[in-house]
Amino acid sequence: SIVIVAIAAGMFLVAGVSGRHLAALVVICLVLIAAAFQLGVIKEYQLDRIRAFIDRENTPADVRYNLDQAEIAVGSGGLFGQGYLHGRQTTLDYVPEQHTDFIFTVAGEEFGFVGAVFVLTLFALLLWRSIRIAFLSKDPFGTYLATGVAIMFAVQMFVNIGMVIGIMPITGIPLPFLSYGGSSMLASCIGVGILLNVHMRRFK
Repeated sequence: SIVIVAIAAGMFLVAGVSGRHLAALVVICLVLIAAAFQLGVIKEYQLDRIRAFIDRENTPADVRYNLDQAEIAVGSGGLFGQGYLHGRQTTLDYVPEQHTDFIFTVAGEEFGFVGAVFVLTLFALLLWRSIRIAFLSKDPFGTYLATGVAIMFAVQMFVNIGMVIGIMPITGIPLPFLSYGGSSMLASCIGVGILLNVHMRRFK
């Protein structure tokens, strides 16, 4: 839902929707979030994740376990990492869901700061190309599509990597092209296909 709302907001901005309508969208989202809390749509384990992010010091160790182990893994990588398949936190399964939601911990621990920067650089290039395609499109609809795809990638990257290093609450959002999962990979490939199609038609 975070990704969908971000995509919608970004496309509205690019389309020139008035600030009044954007404010209305924000209010609607806040009302829906409040209703989700009141109606019990948000599960207890999800609330625990939010509490662990807001008040980590007073959160039980078992609740913040994922976050603690992820930060240990990334921090122990040092500059060049511990080597491929030699990361202690990841190979010994201290980090839960390391093949999906916490895949960035593997890059950080096994390949260190250099490996993490390399991954971030690749993502930055992907975002730059996506935004450039949006600007080069002569068709407004193509611009909106490319913008939506760029925002989809950006939000997924920021939220996923952010939760690993502790600046975002833990969510189930995967890291594009790296997290294990057929639906995530399919969605990412479809997004790239849309970008290529928009870029191909820029002169038509």
